[in-house]
Amino acid sequence: MLKKLLLTGLVALTASCATSPLGRNQLAFLPADDMAKMGAEAFENIKQEMKVSQSTSLVNYAVCISSAILDVSETDIPNWDIEVFEEDSANAFALPGGKIGIHTGLFPVAKTQHQVAAVLGHEVAHVLANHGNERVSQQFAVEQGMALISAIASVQSETGQMLMGLLGVGAQVGILMPYSRVQESEADIVGLHLMAKAGFDPRESVALWQNMSSAGGEQPPEFLSTHPSHETRIAELQNAIPYAMELYQAAQSSGRRPNCKL
Repeated sequence: MLKKLLLTGLVALTASCATSPLGRNQLAFLPADDMAKMGAEAFENIKQEMKVSQSTSLVNYAVCISSAILDVSETDIPNWDIEVFEEDSANAFALPGGKIGIHTGLFPVAKTQHQVAAVLGHEVAHVLANHGNERVSQQFAVEQGMALISAIASVQSETGQMLMGLLGVGAQVGILMPYSRVQESEADIVGLHLMAKAGFDPRESVALWQNMSSAGGEQPPEFLSTHPSHETRIAELQNAIPYAMELYQAAQSSGRRPNCKL
């Protein structure tokens, strides 16, 4: 049985090349259904550990912005679950299988619908770019062997908790394994394109990160703690804005003009 499992893993490794939205080669060999299951179980755990907001205005605001982004994302996930959590940190996340979580602490820092869209575009981009699968596959290949497969069915196990960290929900489970800088930069650019295509002003992404930097003082907000430096991120976004503005102007011309309000 062990030989069969190892052979299966070897075949998966040799036939698992994927390509990110920006054309980067990826190692990502776990089936989409397994990734969706992991995302769903992680989301249920988070909903048990954190208070779900009952504010209709906040939820409607989050759904309005998220829906505008998802409408242009070409995602093959039919129904996304969007929740707002009563949590002071300026943070948000998206999980495989179509799960989006937004902390109430994000809204005082992301002061406009465009700035919230910059965060949500970034997080949805991680899902669209298959970054969770890439990180789990890399860990699978390097360290954990077939143990990760069994962990998919048990997120409460030690290995299962590690998987949640790989999916970027470590603040909730006590383990955080950050995306690589390559993945973060990729999510920034793909997210910038998404928000622009949805009709949100991409120029406000720079203002968002400036707000994030100011809000944290010496200690950056949790959302920034595993990301590239503010200066690096802002410079990369500024370089990408001319093309994003073309997407934004095309979106505006086609009638995409989100008007999400609290």
